[in-house]
Order: sequence, then structure tokens, then C-alpha cells
Amino acid sequence: MLIISGIACCALAMLVHEFGHLVAARNSQVKVSELGLGLGPKLFSFTIGTIVFSLRAIPLGSFVRLDGLPQRSLREQLNVHLGGIAFNLVAGVLFYGTLFGWINLLIAAGNLLPLYQHDGWKCGVLLMRALLRRQSQRVEWAFTFSGGFVSLLLAVMLVRLLG
Repeated sequence: MLIISGIACCALAMLVHEFGHLVAARNSQVKVSELGLGLGPKLFSFTIGTIVFSLRAIPLGSFVRLDGLPQRSLREQLNVHLGGIAFNLVAGVLFYGTLFGWINLLIAAGNLLPLYQHDGWKCGVLLMRALLRRQSQRVEWAFTFSGGFVSLLLAVMLVRLLG
């Protein structure tokens, strides 16, 4: 029963995260065309308004398809990327001490790490581009590599601390 509860809590926490991105995008007038749970081919979908909600075949991750985000200001882009983390933090605090609360806090912390294609990485790339006033593949590659390395070090330190 604990496994089923864990799977349900993970799925719900991922939806909370993506809903945070959706709300932030809507506040910035960024069009959202899809909110998906899972990856790969669609198993099931339905539409509410202009947003397609889909369940995908591979139960890893979730996403919100944002149309036109790169044309927005730096502040709006950062708000949209951080919206999911903010919603997970709020849910984690509201449900603190429960499995659902802990999963939300873990998702928020994981998305803050500068791992490739996570929210922390996307924010870091946006800030680097703004500081450099241009895109640089070499700098972004170095950021991606170093972000992965730092995240790995943090994971090792956490394991040693708890183990």
C-alpha cells in the first residue's frame, strides 16, 4: 500500500509543480498548449479551454508546453521557471510531515539544482545570457557540466551525512 501511495503522491506532486508553471505563465500572458504527466507517446488526453492535458506512456517526469516564453522579459521567464518550485514549496509546507509534503519538498530541491533541463539550470542559463548579453555555447556547456558535477557532489555529501 505504501508503494501505491508513493506513486500517487509523486504523480500529484508533479502535477502541482507543472500547475505552478502554468499559473505563472498565465500571469505573464505566455500561452500554454499542453500539460503532460509522463513522457513518450500519449495514452490519454483531454482538453480544457486551450490546454491539452495528457497522460504519457513513460511514467518519468512531467512538462508544460510553453509557446512564446523566449520572447518575454528576463523577469517573466524566471517567474515562469520558478513557479513550479514555488508551488512545490507551498505544498511541502502545507503538508509538512506527510509523504506528499516530503515529495513536494524533494521535487522543489531537485529542480533548484543546475541539472540539464531542470528549472535551476534554465534559470542559470537565462541569467548567464543576460550577464553576457549574448548566447555562448561554450559557457552554457561549462555551466551544464559544472552544474551536474556540483549536483553530484551535493548528492554524495547528503548520502554521507544521512548514512
